[in-house]
Amino acid sequence: MNRKDIANALRDMGLDNGATVMLHSSMLSLGNVDGGPEAVIDAFLDAVGPQGTLMVPVFGALGILTEIVKKRPEAVISPCSKGTVAAIGAKAKILCAGHGAGKTVHGDSSPYTRLAELNGVICLLGVDQDRNTTLHAVEALLELPYLSDTTGTYTMPNGATQEKTWQYYPGPHRDFIGLERFLRAENAITVHRLGNAQVRLIKAKDLFAIGLRLGRQNPAFALCDNPACEACVKQRAAINRDRCQHEAFHLTASARLAGKYLPEIIDNLKAAGLDAVELDYLQGKACAGMSAEKLAGAVQELTAAGIAVSALRIPHIPEAAEPLLKLAAAAGITRVIMPLCPTSADAVAAAPQNGIRLAFADHGQPGQLAARDFAAFSTNPTCGFCFSATAFVKAGEMPFLQSYRLGRFVKTIEQLDLADMTWTEEPARLARGNAEIKELISILRCHHFTGWFSLGGGARFPGSLKDAADDLLKLIDAM
Repeated sequence: MNRKDIANALRDMGLDNGATVMLHSSMLSLGNVDGGPEAVIDAFLDAVGPQGTLMVPVFGALGILTEIVKKRPEAVISPCSKGTVAAIGAKAKILCAGHGAGKTVHGDSSPYTRLAELNGVICLLGVDQDRNTTLHAVEALLELPYLSDTTGTYTMPNGATQEKTWQYYPGPHRDFIGLERFLRAENAITVHRLGNAQVRLIKAKDLFAIGLRLGRQNPAFALCDNPACEACVKQRAAINRDRCQHEAFHLTASARLAGKYLPEIIDNLKAAGLDAVELDYLQGKACAGMSAEKLAGAVQELTAAGIAVSALRIPHIPEAAEPLLKLAAAAGITRVIMPLCPTSADAVAAAPQNGIRLAFADHGQPGQLAARDFAAFSTNPTCGFCFSATAFVKAGEMPFLQSYRLGRFVKTIEQLDLADMTWTEEPARLARGNAEIKELISILRCHHFTGWFSLGGGARFPGSLKDAADDLLKLIDAM
């Protein structure tokens, strides 16, 4: 091929006089070209004509064609050291002006969004959607929670430079390749052949319209679902964490559900976007039976990893409560969950001097009986009720329609255990059993509940922590 062949082919594809084009490219994909890379760039400029504009990304080693554009004397270089572009043509200055003046590199008032405003076209020459930088602009406009801050230099119109920090900057990995099927489904992309290279053309406006819609429906739209991809696992966790931060409740998880050993528990909590854990079982044993030294070590390891301990859970009815409260206090745990039982009064008496807040959980009694037993402590400011829906199922009650309403727990509940169970006591995924978890979550959210939701608290969950977190978020999104 030569310069004229390439220019004619580009015109046939629709890149004609006056077009504004953002080019991502691989010179090697074309094959032999008379005149080499210079001829390819000249061909693009010939195709779009003097009223057209060619723009390329130049923020890294992105191929020889980008370097050719960047080094030409007529090129305009955008003044932002991150996401930098170079452009040649009638609208080069419009595209590049003020790049980096705003709060983001890729979002509003960037060359990427201006490309759409100018009815520009994205051309992927021998590369796929993974090289499509404009998709980062979609993420920035959505202000996705897994994006981070970045610092670089911005050159002001007077030529002076300043250090600046921008928000919503992309991270290490995306599944942009997987987005092409959506563009094809809406006829927003055309695919051509130039030499040995596949050429994709996308109107920037269409890309933004489709991408923004997908991102609003699913903030993880650009992430892969490979559980071995550490980058996307972390970014999904950031989405989950951000989602819960918009709720009034606090979210924790059973250590038993999170894993067996501390490193595994920490990794799984972080992958699910959780910053708190309820210590019930470690290494297959009840935490309430551990030595003070071992329990304190576990708390220290969790704290060092950024995981707070929401409570120590005592799974059995204790013969004496005070030693367990002292155990919690020695480990630096300030909240204890224990069954509502005959030793509850002793626990309440011993709690203040140990700096412990108590949450009493039902453990098989009907709702009215549990409410009656808790009534003696309901006005104590250091006590609250932990509502275990699965325990009420064991008592033969419908947890929401009977237990919660008859017991009038709305005034005393400080934790809802998020576990489900059938009438035959088979563990179930959330809202797949008889514990009326969906109804309980909904009513508490209506009351702006500021207490704890505990994934897997007080009962076994038939799946992983990720499954439980996904179940919760799906239920909330459906409410």
